Amino acid sequence: QVQLVESGGGLVQAGGSLRLSCAASGSFFSINAMGWYRQAPGNQRELVAAISSGGSTNYADSVNGRFTISRDNAKNTVYLQMNSLKPEDTAVYYCNAKIAIGGGRYEYNYWGQGTQVTVSS
Repeated sequence: QVQLVESGGGLVQAGGSLRLSCAASGSFFSINAMGWYRQAPGNQRELVAAISSGGSTNYADSVNGRFTISRDNAKNTVYLQMNSLKPEDTAVYYCNAKIAIGGGRYEYNYWGQGTQVTVSS
């Protein structure tokens, strides 16, 4: 069983910072792309940032320059450093990973349980 476990959410004032972590555990061949998504009430889930196995990154326009995604392949962990937070960043943040199993023949999409980030004005 593959699991993604997130941590690091919470309540912060506008202008503050938070760091989210997401660790993958279980039996798998490799972790390919990893990313963070968010979903605010009444909105669709949207991509915040993604990072490839080789370290290439991409960001939503709304967070570019404020958020930084990184990964530690030795720890099977992806991070999201969030700076200059705004009230509109308030949402449940979900970790996502594309993980290969079965000797690398099959790739599946896994999700974390979500962590709440609330930014007060």
